[in-house]
Amino acid sequence: MYLYDELVKRADRPVRVGLIGAGKFGSMFLSQVPTTLGLEVKAVADLDPDRAKQSCRTVGWSDAQLKATEFFDSTQSMIDAGGIDVLVEATGNPLAGIAHAKMAIASKTHIVMVNVEADVLAGGILAKEAKEAGIVYSMAYGDQPALTIELVEWARATGFNVVAAGKGTKYMPEYHYSTPDTIWDHYGLTPEQAAQAGMNSQMFNSFLDGTKSALEMAAISNGTGLKAPEDGLYFPPAGMDDLAHILRPRSVGGQLDDSGMVEVVTSVERDGRPVYRDLRWGVYVVIEAPNDYASSCFKQYGMNTDSTGRYSAMYKPFHLIGLELNISILSAALMNKPTGSTLEFNSDVVATAKRDLKAGEMLDGEGGFTVYGKLMPASKSLALGGLPIGLAHRVKLNNNVRKDQSISWADVDIDLTTQAVSVRKQMESLYS
Repeated sequence: MYLYDELVKRADRPVRVGLIGAGKFGSMFLSQVPTTLGLEVKAVADLDPDRAKQSCRTVGWSDAQLKATEFFDSTQSMIDAGGIDVLVEATGNPLAGIAHAKMAIASKTHIVMVNVEADVLAGGILAKEAKEAGIVYSMAYGDQPALTIELVEWARATGFNVVAAGKGTKYMPEYHYSTPDTIWDHYGLTPEQAAQAGMNSQMFNSFLDGTKSALEMAAISNGTGLKAPEDGLYFPPAGMDDLAHILRPRSVGGQLDDSGMVEVVTSVERDGRPVYRDLRWGVYVVIEAPNDYASSCFKQYGMNTDSTGRYSAMYKPFHLIGLELNISILSAALMNKPTGSTLEFNSDVVATAKRDLKAGEMLDGEGGFTVYGKLMPASKSLALGGLPIGLAHRVKLNNNVRKDQSISWADVDIDLTTQAVSVRKQMESLYS
């Protein structure tokens, strides 16, 4: 894309960024700003501006850079102050994410949605409204969805059939029932050590219990048209050398329901043994050769293939999260293009009970004690009236729900007039 060349040309006219949320992802982005030519953070909006300033100091900002940046406790105030080319939504809160996306659309400001939770909850309509407003609505480069979509785009543009795409993680079936009280055992930390490091137990638990994986695969599905497994992610164990063998349809000896699926591979076998050359931190795409000649080229150039030689895989072993975010910002500002964007409501993530729940209990959302997020086709979610995981926070159950049962809109007492619920309902109506 020659983004760096474009930056050099406009070094005296830097791309001006407004960051919303100076947490871990935001701090990783902020650490790259001092060494990026032609990009500046004009303003930061955070519920705690003093903490945001301290984050900037922690990642190496000079006093001069701090003085040149405005800090706000309100995103709308930051937008109203003007002068921003690209907003970065990095709060991780789905309700806040929807509100901020709406503000970006109203002000006709490009927005990069680090907030995959908000994107899966309502991206099907937010991306549509952004396009109508003439702005870029983009997934965040450095996070797995945008990196995986890039691999899918590469495969399709070069004429390959995409069999599967996704990421790696560490997963065991019992992790679905992990809670903020049990999380640190799985990470090999004591609660005291985690607290000293400032680690949020509920946020980290959302990575372990499968919710974050489900959200990321839904984002990839909605941005590519790839299908979600009918009964949720399987998390098959697979290393880099075995991707093409395992992630192919069952009809040809693999473990997928069909060709053209999203899936997450785990770095541990079901008996706890480590997977050889695991892809825990990376992303992948499995491709199928369209003809015998292409298949022979796989062999000639040392590609990893299945036993037939027709299936192969490309992968990135690592992702750098916020350290790579500049690519999305610059693509939006300089090329007017997203690094991945929601195209349709193809897949959804539905709140699912971690244990038997009783009427009157309060759900506590992603990574909490009561529910985890389960990936499913959007058509299935709509048919059962599934409650999206992004709205399963601080809502009361009307009915008893069994362990591993999907929770529906009818099972909860929820305010239908809130912005997030209203936008979600609009999206459901649009796609139903």
